[in-house]
Order: sequence, then C-alpha cells, then structure tokens
Amino acid sequence: MSTGNPSAEDLSTERVDHRFKGLPPDAEGMTVGALAAERRSLFTGGFTTPVLALSAESVAHNLALLETYTARHGLAFAPHGKTSMSPQLFARQLEHGAWGITAAVPHQARVYRAFGIARIFLANEVVDAVALRWLAAELDRDPAFRLVCYVDSVRGVELMDEALRAAGAGRPVEVVVELGAGEGARTGARTGAECAAVADAVAAVPTLRLVGVAGYEGEVPEADEDRVRAWLRRLTALAGEFDAAGRFADTGEIVVSAGGSAWFDTVADVFADLPALSRPVLKLLRSGAYVSHDDGQYRALTPFNRVPAEGALQSAFRLWAQVVSRPSPGQAFVNAGKRDAAYDLHLPEAQVVRDGRTGAIRPAAGITVTRLSDQHGWLATGPGAELEVGDWVGMGLSHPCTSFDKWQLIPLVTADGTVTDLVRTFF
Repeated sequence: MSTGNPSAEDLSTERVDHRFKGLPPDAEGMTVGALAAERRSLFTGGFTTPVLALSAESVAHNLALLETYTARHGLAFAPHGKTSMSPQLFARQLEHGAWGITAAVPHQARVYRAFGIARIFLANEVVDAVALRWLAAELDRDPAFRLVCYVDSVRGVELMDEALRAAGAGRPVEVVVELGAGEGARTGARTGAECAAVADAVAAVPTLRLVGVAGYEGEVPEADEDRVRAWLRRLTALAGEFDAAGRFADTGEIVVSAGGSAWFDTVADVFADLPALSRPVLKLLRSGAYVSHDDGQYRALTPFNRVPAEGALQSAFRLWAQVVSRPSPGQAFVNAGKRDAAYDLHLPEAQVVRDGRTGAIRPAAGITVTRLSDQHGWLATGPGAELEVGDWVGMGLSHPCTSFDKWQLIPLVTADGTVTDLVRTFF
C-alpha cells in the first residue's frame, strides 16, 4: 500500500460530533483517542441512551479462541469483514493470525484497501465493469496485494474478461469456482459439469487465473450436519477432480474455501480429510460472526455447542436503552428500536436492569422484548418485574451482521463499565 493510506490507529484522530449516536455531548470536538483516554464510565460518563457497547473482555477472548482453533485444525483464516466493517477489528484479527479478510462486495474491498489489507477473499462474482477497473488498477499498483474472488458462470467470466481487457489489466485476477449449495440455494454453479464449464471459460482468457474452489455451506437447503458434510465432500471432491485434470497448472497454491459461523467444525473435519493434491493447499475458513458472537442466531448454532472441548465463544454485544414509559403493570417502553437493534432474525433479549436511582445492576427477571418500533422497544413485564421510568435495560442482540451496521462508533467497555476505546465501522 502507498504511504498515504490511513491505519486503524489513525482513526483515533477523528473528531467526536453529532454523527455518532450515544456519545457524550460534552465530548463534541474531542478526538476519539482523547475520549477513550479519559476512560469514562458508560453509565455516569455522559453517554446517552440508547448506546451499543462491546465487551472488551469478550472480544479479546473470541479473537484468541478462533486463532487457537484454526491453528489446531490446520486452517488458514480470512474472517468475513462484512460482519463488523471495522478496521480496528480487522487489525486485531490479523494480529491473531488471520491470512486476510473476506469481503462480499467491491465496496467492502475498497474499505479494506484504504486501511492496508494486503489479502482479500471476495466471496462473490464481480461483473461490475467499474469495480473491475478499480481492482485491475489496484493489483497493478501494488504487487504485494492479493485478491481471490468467485466465478460461478460462463457469462460472468466473459464479463470479467471484457472489463479487465478494457482496463488494460496487467495482472490476472485469481478466481475460485463457486460450487452452489444445492437447488434452491443462493449463488454458485450447481453441478460438476457446470463447474467444469466455468473452469474451461477461465482457462480460455488471459485476464483470470483459476486457483481453487469454494462455496458457503450455510446455504445448504434444510441444513443439518449430514447435509452440510455431504456438500463439503462434493466441494473437496471437486478440488481433487480439477487438480487431476490439470486445471491448477498455473498456480503454486490451491485454494479450498468454505466456512460460515454455524458449521465451521464440520468444515474443519471434512477439510482434514482432503487428499494430497499436486500443490500445497490453502484451506481457508471464512467465519466472521465470532468476534462479537451474539445472543440469538449464533449462540444457538455455534459449533462450540457441538464440541464443548474446543472452548466457548462469548456474546460481546449489549444494547443499553432507557425506560421512557411505564403505562401499565404489564407493559413498558425503552428508547431503542429498529434503528438501534438487529431484528432481522430474532428480537433483542432483555438481560439486566441498571437501577435509575441507585445504579445497581440486577437480572431482568420477568422482562421480555416483544416488538420493535422505529425508535421504541416494547417490553412485556410479568408479575413482580421490577422496572420503572429512568431505569436502563441491557439487552443482548442477535445476528452481528445487522448490529454493527447501525452504529458507526461503538464504545469498547470493560466489565466494570469503563470505556477503553471506541470501535469505528464503515457501512
């Protein structure tokens, strides 16, 4: 990368202002670094509700756990950055051994490059000519930059080749054929014959280089362990077939990649049985939700539930909102809604209450989130539930991918409520 690019550390010089919700009004104009250095309390340091917090301890634990896990299983790791879109978290993932960072669309890759990410796995077929022109220029500008992306159709290969030729690309783009997860699944070539046709199309153009195969097991229809395992065996068999046919003759390393956040234990098992190929194999896992984990989607599906001896991830998100109305004994409303909380898969989970009078924290017994409006959370309160206007309710969130995108500057908070840093996101 050129020396003009910012680093994650440079984000500390950004000014705090009205763009960032939940931050202290009296911090207006301060740099992010200066605010973090004050080590204010999330509860008494001027932060306003609603405010999303990340547990410093849980983030550190989760980063270390996946580093250990991937090393134990002989996997390389390119966590999906769409989960957080945070250069600070990317930097920490790379410090914990990540090979690179995965992107879903070219814009995300542009953000990564702006912050110096040297290896990107783009888990999508790119047929946008403007994006391909940018990519060609970036590859030519920086010989150390590596990007691998999907191809899943002959037409897609034609469009990529046309755009890259027009851009005068000096380096071929490395591609992997995406194997679809089955009929009715998302993207990817569905059959071995279709995959071979895509590979033939790649071999016929000078602007692309076939380096492997990949896919996403989380889209297997009616996914369970047996179905996921069967699809993964199709993926590894495809790698073997392509290798035997000499399709990887132009690469020094074969990429075989899969791995969301629900079935990475099965990915590890199947990849461990991959037969020796003619070249070294980069077994690339792409799970991304592990950094923050959650209190819904992935808490239920995490592979560590199936293999407890591997360890356990910790939920790092907590959304704090304030009770603004208590119109009846069975109902209350907090000042956080769809603009603040992920709701695409599960509603937030009321976990604790911070007493508005004493500051004491107690379990949110008898309190359930039943609905979200744009700016309000609807709470049902059972008999004996202790809650009044002014109390803060701490809620766990489901699905990190739609939690980070609602907050552009998130306090990183220790167990005692001290804000030690602020995590910037770019959605």
